[in-house]
Parts: sequence; structure tokens; C-alpha cells
Amino acid sequence: MIEKCRMLLKKYYGYKSFRKNQEEIITSIIDKNDVLAIMPTGAGKSICYQIPALVFEGVTIVISPLISLMKDQVDTIIAMGIEAAYINSTLSSSEMQEIIAGMCDNKYKIIYVAPERLDSYEFLMSLSKMNISQVAIDEAHCVSQWGHDFRVSYNNIAKFIDSLYVRPVVTAFTATATSEVRIDIVNLLKLNNPKIFVSGFDRENLTINILKPTSKRKYVLDYVSKNEDSSGIIYAATRKDVENLYEMLIDEGFSAGRYHAGMTAEERNKSQENFIYDKINIMVATNAFGMGIDKSNIRYVIHYNMPKDIESYYQEIGRAGRDGEESECVLFFGQTDVRKQKYLIEVGTENETRRMVAYKKLQQMIDLVNSNSCYRKFILNYFGETYNDNCGKCSNCNMEGIIVDRTIDAQKVLSCIYRMKRKYGINAIVDVLRGSKGKRIIEQEFDKLSTYGIMSEYSKEDLRDFINMLISHGYITLEEGTFPLVRLNNLSVKVLKGQQTVMFKELSVSRKIENSNDLFEILKAIRKDIAQQLNVPPYIIFGDSTLKDMSIHCPNTKEKIMMISGVGEVKYDKYGKVFLKAISDYLLNNNIELKDDPDVFNVNTDEKLLKQLMDVRNEIAEKEETFVQAILPKHTLKEISGRYPVSFEQLEDIGGIGSVKIAKYGEKILEVVKKYIEDEKIDVKWKNKRNKKLIIDGDSRSTKEVVLDMVKEKHPLEHIAEEEEVSISTILGYITECYVEGHYIDIYFNLKKYFTDKQKDQILSVCNEIGFNNLNEIKRKLPKFTKYETIRAVILEKYIEEVAV
Repeated sequence: MIEKCRMLLKKYYGYKSFRKNQEEIITSIIDKNDVLAIMPTGAGKSICYQIPALVFEGVTIVISPLISLMKDQVDTIIAMGIEAAYINSTLSSSEMQEIIAGMCDNKYKIIYVAPERLDSYEFLMSLSKMNISQVAIDEAHCVSQWGHDFRVSYNNIAKFIDSLYVRPVVTAFTATATSEVRIDIVNLLKLNNPKIFVSGFDRENLTINILKPTSKRKYVLDYVSKNEDSSGIIYAATRKDVENLYEMLIDEGFSAGRYHAGMTAEERNKSQENFIYDKINIMVATNAFGMGIDKSNIRYVIHYNMPKDIESYYQEIGRAGRDGEESECVLFFGQTDVRKQKYLIEVGTENETRRMVAYKKLQQMIDLVNSNSCYRKFILNYFGETYNDNCGKCSNCNMEGIIVDRTIDAQKVLSCIYRMKRKYGINAIVDVLRGSKGKRIIEQEFDKLSTYGIMSEYSKEDLRDFINMLISHGYITLEEGTFPLVRLNNLSVKVLKGQQTVMFKELSVSRKIENSNDLFEILKAIRKDIAQQLNVPPYIIFGDSTLKDMSIHCPNTKEKIMMISGVGEVKYDKYGKVFLKAISDYLLNNNIELKDDPDVFNVNTDEKLLKQLMDVRNEIAEKEETFVQAILPKHTLKEISGRYPVSFEQLEDIGGIGSVKIAKYGEKILEVVKKYIEDEKIDVKWKNKRNKKLIIDGDSRSTKEVVLDMVKEKHPLEHIAEEEEVSISTILGYITECYVEGHYIDIYFNLKKYFTDKQKDQILSVCNEIGFNNLNEIKRKLPKFTKYETIRAVILEKYIEEVAV
């Protein structure tokens, strides 16, 4: 029989021999065994069920969630001369009826169906009349809640198979599945003593680089310039990021397309087709793109933002180099990516179990990017595959550096966690170690701990990175959740007792003396004067590398100098202003004008126009009988007032106003802006913001930071809510987050006015049952009219009472 399979392989697919594991899998299926096959992207999973489909007398039903893959696969099969069809939501009623009629006449050998079709009684009745020899489930990990792409519709597959008069061979395929997920696939699909094949997860032709570039945009432009003739995918986390990157590339003259769920199906299909047929070289997309794309010559995959989990990441980079040629995968990582993924988890995952799974997987992804060892080894070990060597093809393996003993620093961190008694977040631990003089740090008497300030030489970012590295290597345990908390474990104890050393690889940076400049020498002289006054070694003030970074980047504001490695809040408070003045004087005396930060877009509010826009907003809100914030936030109106958009296209570049609101209010807004420009005789020079960070009136603080600063200044909550256009519930939530992280704020207002004793008892009862993190789930279990601010107030009071104890 295997000879017949080889003949079919040659005849229909043009291959002389099977790839690794394909022959064993096909033989097992033909012998009527259920099969679970885990094969990396590009390893030829489809052949494993298509060849048996041609051997078996009946029809093979392929269940797949990938509409684009269905069409591609069926078109390919039909082109080979094999009768096949697909059924999904893209078909018209007449097309659907035609295919169902063909099914009843046993016309097809292979039929692809979306899992949602298993809910259709008419469709199931049609299948009951057919001789089904095999049911193949593609992307089988979707059945598991532990998988990275769980789909409720997959729960119906086992029930569907049980309903068939004669049980067919059941085969399941996926590219990424941990041991946990494999067990779920077998159990939830009710596979019958399946043969399990794991072809290996390693893609030896892929180089894996994980980077923290100072400017992602600059890196992307430089990279695509050097690889202009190659095909590549750039993944971004949000539609807005996709649009901004796409516009940037188009403006720079690159051949690019975009793909995200906000586009019409026709637009997405056209963009996908252009990429597949090499009409464009670059695809900028969310993770909605790529599953089922058989394009083999993708030479690179860039992740502009960190993905939500390792499974998604490995599946997405698997789209590069499917032809076996050398290809590169680049992942950018920053703390903002973590916050963005946590936000997406909170707003996109209602089920509490799924949310906890998502947080766990996100932490595993964070562990990967913070890993100090071979990235390939980390990934393969995650999937349960033993890989002991260093690959020599990842940024960790190729990083020039030396192995450094960090045991003492690790003991300082671990000792601090131990002495703080309760569990705290990373930021709270960083504050104690760096000697923060925050009011609550002092009130909690953390300044009395022996570990207080013992790592003050670290910047916040560097110390946070070091703690994350300890977590990544298992020296500390991080409990997942909305507010992750740090705790010690058995390995921590061994390090504290001196039974375990902590060895990390660190960059070996060669700095040549000729890289010095006049400003560097000026800063060294200032450092020397300060050191002599304080009677301390100069490096205690700032290290040479910090001064060199200052002399290169010439930071002339507090915000900019705080971004220099080695400049933390404490050192800025002590010395920062002296160095800032020296840098500013140097720039002035040498007539040096700094270029605008390419990643920042500054806007100054036109207060007169803002007043007119707010009046218009009030009129619309009154007419629609809704809150003004529901029309447009003040932040958006400020941006409009400072940029003067005069077209719908320009309005699309304004934050906080999407296509729906542009359609509803755009004409009225543009009318006001145009009249104002004419009346005031303003010469407008429009510039696109794209994905730059917007700073209005020189204030780079987030809404949360502004709100918390106002709370610290003891503004009435109602005033803060009105001024910043946020709810009382949101304000209380921000304060609660501070308490969870160990940053305590004076509560000068009466929390009890937001709840009754009865409500407090009800809320605490629910929280004690399901926890304090999931606000939506808590509200669902309470009386219908319980307000969010009531829940937030009770939870905040609970945290305050715990701190007081």
C-alpha cells in the first residue's frame, strides 16, 4: 500500500519521496489508526491526510478554522485533478446548495468545512448519507483551553464524530502543542488509542533575534532597505500600529500591503493575493494574517510588538523560510508591549480560566525575551523537546559577551523580597532596592530594612530587567494575574544560602577612546568636581558609559536624561540639573540645534479653537442625550485644536476618533476648524503623526499618571473625574493598582460614601470566593444595579486595611 502512496505523491504532488515522519503517519492512518501529529509549519501536514483520502474509498472531511487556507488548499487539489470542495461563510446560498448536492452524489474525495458548520442540522443530515472514511482536524490545538487559540466551535467536533453511523479514522494535526495541550487534544476529540507523532519543533534555517532597539521605526526602515528585494511579514499588535507602519513604508517608497480585521474582506483578500503573488514584498499585519498562507519564499518575519505567547510567536515565525532557505526572525521587546498584551487580555478574555491561562502564557513569553541563554533551546524545551546545545543562530548565542557571576546581586534582590514579608510587585521591590523616598515606602518603614537602597546604582529599567531575568531563570516565582506578585521559591533559598550561583551572560562592549568628544570631557570635569565635594569616587556619581551616552544623545530635558542608562530618579534629584545645564550650555555655545525626536509628535493646544470644539461637542451630546465623553474625549479635541485637520483623511490621523465617529461628527468638526483657520488667518502645515508618541502641551504623562498626580495633590475626586474625563471607578482602580504594587497614596476622601455596609458584605463575600482581580466577574455575581465604583471602593478599602495591619 505504501508503494501506492508514493505513486500518488509523485503523480499529484510531484515529490519523489516523503519528508520526515510523513510516511510513518500516512501508513498509520491507512492502517485505520487514529493519529495525532505535531509537525512544524512547512513540514507538509496536509499531505499526511490528503494521501490517505485518495487511498480510502469514502470521503475525507477536513475541519479547519482557516477560511483562506480552505480556498488555497481546494484550489490546489482541484488543479491536481482531484474533486474537492469547501464549505464556509464566504459561500452564497446557491453555491452552498450546489456543493451539498454534490456531497449527496459522492462527488468529492475531500471536503473542507469550518467547525461552525457542525451546528447546521441541514449540513449534518447531508453528511449522514455519505461514506466518511476520515475526519481530519487541522489546527487541533484550538480544542484546548490551554492552547493559544482556543475556539468554542471545536467543542462540537467529538459530538459530531459520535453522531456518525460508522466511526471513521480520526486524525488531528497542529504545529504547536505543549504536552498539556496534546493531552487535551486526545481527550477532548476522543481519539481512540491514537498514534502520536512529534516531528520536532526545530526550524534549523531560522535565525532568531530578540532586540530592544531605541527606535523600532528606524530599525524597520533600515532592515527593509537592506532587504528590499526579499519578501517579509511585519507583525504588529493593533490595527493602528499596522496602519501607521504601512503608511510609513509607503511614504518611503517601499512595496507594502496591510492586513487586519478592520479592513473589508475584499481589501484583505486583495492584499493577501498581492503578497502571495509577489506583487508586493512586505506585508504589515496583525496576527489575523498568515495562518494557512503557503508562500514559501518569505525571508524574514519582524514582530514589531511582543506576541501574547510562545505558541503564537513560534507559529508566526514559522511562516519564514518554508522553502528551507536561511531566513531571519526579529522580535522587538519593550515594557510597553507587556502592558499592551495585558490590556488585550483584559478586554478580550471574559472567561476567568482563559484569562489566567493567558496571563500564564504571557509570563512565559516574557521569560523567553528575558532569557540569558539560547533562545532556540528555551523554545524547544518549552514544547517538551530536549535541546542541550546552543544553536549559534540566535542573538543570545551570537552576542559577544562574558559569563558574569551575578550571585551577590541576586542575593540582594532575594533578601529584599524576604524582608518585605508580604508579596509585592516588581516595581515595589525596585523602589526599596533603589532607596526610593516615597511617602508610603517610609511609612511602611521599608527604609529601615537592611536592603533599602543597596542597589541605588541601578536605573529603574536595568534593575527591573535584572529581576525579570531572575524570574525567567526560575530564581524567583511570579504569580500570574492582573497584578503579578513576586515570591521566593526553593531555588531562591539555595541562592540565599550560597548553595547555588547565578551566572548570566553580559554584553562585552568595546568602547574606543576616540569616541569621546568635547562634551564628554566637560561632563567628566563636572563629575570630578561633585565627587571631590562629596569625597566619593567619580564613578559613584555616574559611570563613564552614562556620561558617554549623555555626550552622544545630548539630553536637554528631564524626560530625555532619565532615558539614559544609569540615570535614575535618585541620581537625577541629586545631580541631574547640573548635568542638564552643562549640556544645554554646550548646545547653545556651539550653536547646535537638536533634531526633533523622530518617535515623538508634539502638539500645542489652541485654547480658543478648543473652546469652540468643546461647545460643538456639548451640542451634539445634548442632542444625542449622552455624555460628552461618549462623543469625543477632550484629549482628541486638544489634538484637533493643535493640528487643524481640514479633510476626512487628516482626521483619520487623529487619536481617539475612528471611522464611525468621523462619519457621524467629522463634517461638523471640519466645518468649525476650517472657519477658525479662515477667521484667524492661520497658515497650516499639516504633518502626519503615524505611530509617533503624541505629546500635548509638553506633557508626556499618561492619563493614569495625571490622575494619580492630582490625587496626590488632594484634588476632589469629582473634580479629577470632570477634568480628565474619567469615571470615579477608574480613579479608584488606579489607586488600587498603586496599593497592589506597594506604592501607597494618602486617602483624603471618604470611601464609605460609595457603598453601604450591606453592599460591602456582598462584595467581600464574592471576592473571597473568586478573588479580587476580575472586576467583570465580580459584578456579574452581585445584584444587577451594583456600580463599578462601589466595587472598586470596597476593594480599595480592603487593601488599605491590609496595609494598616
